[in-house]
Amino acid sequence: MTEEEKTSEPQTRPAVSVTGPGGGEMIVLGTTRMRVLEDGSHTGHRLAIAESVLAPHTQGPPQHRHARHDEGFYILSGTVRFTVGDEEHDAVTGTLVMVPPGTPHTFANLTDQPAVMLSTFTPDLYVQYFRDLQEVLADGRPLTPQANIDAMSRYATEPAPDPT
Repeated sequence: MTEEEKTSEPQTRPAVSVTGPGGGEMIVLGTTRMRVLEDGSHTGHRLAIAESVLAPHTQGPPQHRHARHDEGFYILSGTVRFTVGDEEHDAVTGTLVMVPPGTPHTFANLTDQPAVMLSTFTPDLYVQYFRDLQEVLADGRPLTPQANIDAMSRYATEPAPDPT
């Protein structure tokens, strides 16, 4: 086979994934709506991406740390309060917060306006955690702190000790 024949053969490439407005998987956790834009199935499980809308006065999860994945948050609108250990950061529109493995963190929307953020999970491990929480609620069970801790533990995540 000549070099010309080799380069003219069709190349096999992964399919491009496109998620349009209104597309993706919707996960509803109380007053928080999460739209999974990429669950890792198109990235070899290296990356997942979700858009979350936090209603006004939404408390986030208990402070926790991930053992095996980075988590990123880009604030699309509003203000989200991030607590990292004993430090607080008010992230406004246009702010990126990156949380490496092992770093204790949580977030909340303490304002009177909704907040929207884009989250990344590398690798995609943590998307299933949100599905598990939605299943707890769908089954009519309360989303207790212990139910949350149990779900976290399945995805290399644990509550962080109180920094005080």
